[in-house]
Amino acid sequence: MKKTLLLASLLAFSMTAVIAAETPAPANTTPAAPIQAEAQPAKPQVCPQKPHKKPDCKKAEFEKRLKLTEEQKTKAKELRMKGHEEMKPIMEQIRAKHQEAEVVKLSRISPEMQKEKLDKIHSELRDLHKQAHELRVKNMQEFEALLTKKQKKELEKMKQEGRKRFEQEHRRPPMGPRPHHGHGPQLPPPQPPVEK
Repeated sequence: MKKTLLLASLLAFSMTAVIAAETPAPANTTPAAPIQAEAQPAKPQVCPQKPHKKPDCKKAEFEKRLKLTEEQKTKAKELRMKGHEEMKPIMEQIRAKHQEAEVVKLSRISPEMQKEKLDKIHSELRDLHKQAHELRVKNMQEFEALLTKKQKKELEKMKQEGRKRFEQEHRRPPMGPRPHHGHGPQLPPPQPPVEK
């Protein structure tokens, strides 16, 4: 028990040290010369091409494709913020359970006790992931309630495209002989011995 507490405290200490190391130093506090505000038109945000799109670009493309009104955008943002706040404690619990599992894996308890504790943690994680999934479904339903029939059809089309893209990007290669990738000489398949 004391070893587990010791490991947990060491883990907590190392996490605070990492966070403290990542905290940026305060910026130079010397007063800057006042900048005159000129009336310039807002530049449209340029989104980089695939594969690494910025989240704001994805959101803008999403809203544009669904042709959301300003009122819909405002309500969608409120729903997103509310969903984020509801999801936050679940995600914190998931993170804590993963850390707890790591502490158990590093502990010197018997393998049977370790397995028992890890099974319990994984069961709790399954429940937390289920809660998160249910919350995402609820949030999606609330968002879809804001849409017109035409927008719902377009959203369904976008979901199907996303599924197809996911399947293409995460397709598993077929089992069997692997193709030769040019690492070293390709040897011919072995021949059966010839009997005389």
